[in-house]
Amino acid sequence: MNSSSKKLGIIGETIACNYLIENGYEIIERNWRFKKYEIDIIAKTNDAIIVIEVKTRKSANFGQPEDFVSIAQQKYLTQAINEYVVKNNINLDCMFDVISIVINENKQPILNHLKNAFYPTLK
Repeated sequence: MNSSSKKLGIIGETIACNYLIENGYEIIERNWRFKKYEIDIIAKTNDAIIVIEVKTRKSANFGQPEDFVSIAQQKYLTQAINEYVVKNNINLDCMFDVISIVINENKQPILNHLKNAFYPTLK
């Protein structure tokens, strides 16, 4: 990943965190790692742990950012959060959301929060 992409990703994650906090989520972790896997944001609501994958792009010319969350990535996120809840003895439901952000030419972010974007599978 080049420096420009990394900066864009950090900007997107910051926008996503601010949005989540404004909407009543508690941010528990950011960029939590398990082996080679990384969860962008782990948040909590009253009754669930939310795994949030953030996808940020400069345009949607090649598709919406959320279209780039692959089946393989979903499996990695599932494995990572499984380790997290076991390690931290958490007994709450886990949900998987995607926040896609397109930062347009005017530098205005367009955010789309897809709740329950996918269901976990370890297969």
